[in-house]
Amino acid sequence: MKTDIILAGVGGQGILSIATILGAAALKEDLYIKQAEVHGMSQRGGDVQSNLRISSSPIQSDLIPLRGADLIVSLEPMEVLRYLPYLSDEGWIVTNTVPFVNIPNYPEMEKIEDELNKHKNVVAFDMDALAKEVASLRASNMVLLGAASPFIDIEPEKIEEGIRIIFGPKGEQMVETNIVAFRAGREKALSMSNK
Repeated sequence: MKTDIILAGVGGQGILSIATILGAAALKEDLYIKQAEVHGMSQRGGDVQSNLRISSSPIQSDLIPLRGADLIVSLEPMEVLRYLPYLSDEGWIVTNTVPFVNIPNYPEMEKIEDELNKHKNVVAFDMDALAKEVASLRASNMVLLGAASPFIDIEPEKIEEGIRIIFGPKGEQMVETNIVAFRAGREKALSMSNK
């Protein structure tokens, strides 16, 4: 088993929380993990990216090679485009369709959608709206994690345990809100991908 994931977004969206939860879940399954992340621009609004490699065998490098990613997971649609050269031929893209317009020359959504439509394995929907509907806008990253979970070789219950570990210190209400968002995202992705 090997899953190479690129997590992308902008600072403040909770991308690194996703990496931490998946890391905790992988450890629960006695898997090997390596992670490399961009911290320099991680202030609110800057590019945030993490390479997360999960395997049942030892992992040599913490960086994912070009065309080596099984999954690109993004809370911001333009950020997916930045990492497309890393996506394998059979890889999946899971992304929020709501742009975080933080630059003056942000591309038109139509152009981003055209680029996404060139790929056969895409799950893209308004994760902010689903998060608001089932939990809270702040749980958009957990909707994203849920939407990505069908493409990650870790049992969803183990990912939920990771959510409990990471959010447990913030109280049971916070844990439950995030688990509800995770489950909603998973259900939506399963309905869209026939997984």
